[in-house]
Amino acid sequence: MSDALSAKATRNVIFLVLVASLGYFVDIYDLVIFSIVRVKSLHDIGISDADMRLKGVYVINMQMWGLLLGGILWGIIGDKLGRIKVLFGSILLYSLANFANGMAHTIDTYAIIRFIAGIGLAGELGAGITLVSETLSKEKRGYGTMIVAVIGLLGAVAAAMVGKYDWRTAYYVGGALGIVLLLLRVGTFESGMYKNVALTEVSKGNIFMLFSNRKRFLKYLYCILIGAPLWYVVGILVTQSPEFGKALGAKEPISAGTGILYTYVGISVGGIFAAVLAQLSKSRKLTMFIFLILSVISAVAYLSTNGITNHQFIWLCFFMGFSVGYWATFVTIAAEQFGTNIRSTVTTTVPNFVRGSLIPINALFNLLVLHYGMINSGYIMMFILTAVALFSLSQLKESFSKDLDYVEIS
Repeated sequence: MSDALSAKATRNVIFLVLVASLGYFVDIYDLVIFSIVRVKSLHDIGISDADMRLKGVYVINMQMWGLLLGGILWGIIGDKLGRIKVLFGSILLYSLANFANGMAHTIDTYAIIRFIAGIGLAGELGAGITLVSETLSKEKRGYGTMIVAVIGLLGAVAAAMVGKYDWRTAYYVGGALGIVLLLLRVGTFESGMYKNVALTEVSKGNIFMLFSNRKRFLKYLYCILIGAPLWYVVGILVTQSPEFGKALGAKEPISAGTGILYTYVGISVGGIFAAVLAQLSKSRKLTMFIFLILSVISAVAYLSTNGITNHQFIWLCFFMGFSVGYWATFVTIAAEQFGTNIRSTVTTTVPNFVRGSLIPINALFNLLVLHYGMINSGYIMMFILTAVALFSLSQLKESFSKDLDYVEIS
């Protein structure tokens, strides 16, 4: 009987990891689909080439504002009402928004719907990583979050392939994927750690706890800052690659869709290496340090390739993607730093605040471009963000073997 129960428990855990992985797959698909269809879709609704970059920044910033708001909303719901409710609610909102996105005909409608889609997307990764981290043993949770990240990041590959065709169809496909995932989630189970905490009187999902204690706030801030270089690479260096290509003197047009595809393939491969390195070294901090240094090297290689060809661009995107393949490691670090009663809030808001950091990063980058041009601004931003990330990493404690069954006291 015990063997049968053990086998059932193992199947449940595998199913949970699979559901979380597919949720992140859909999350990433929608997160990058605009970057892939930006030029085609904005042309189709009447945006000129002269306005293309700035109007694209407007739309993606609206999506990021949605992620920021949704990160807070779903994080609190996850701690107050349970992680499973987030998995259902977030994917439903995302799916409906994607269907609506395929019907957009003006830039403002497009941007507003991306904002709503951003709110829906915000709950996927945090809830999934929280569930997996709380369900697997401390020795295996790194592998669990790796599987979530690797399968999830392949959503970008799917988006790049679908995005080659009609951009409206690409959004409809994203909505349909969400509905299918919603049906698959019937039968998922709640975290045992959360069930135990739910029965206690301890404050749950209180986001103000992150700001009421200086030490706790700084730890939360450092968790966000260590991930900022990753989203700069994806959100600016790759998304704006057509403009970077022109600045580098490319003899043929550079495709952001192709860049996204190979960057995320690189991120998936890098994610495997990062997870294995963390397991072998038993240090997530060491892993983060190595990959942050690699990301600087890859960005410098990209920005110094004058006369860049499409072949070089593909390999450089793969290299940049590989070097920022620490996404799962970074989110796992955030999950391991805080107690069960605010873990969902932290694990959901941290990656979304990193994504949302693209708003001030875009603003600063645009300001720098006016004075220093695309290439020099690319160098400056990468060096600044990496320096901040390395300092923040040095302030966090190693969490690889940490027992997560505890609560934060306000």
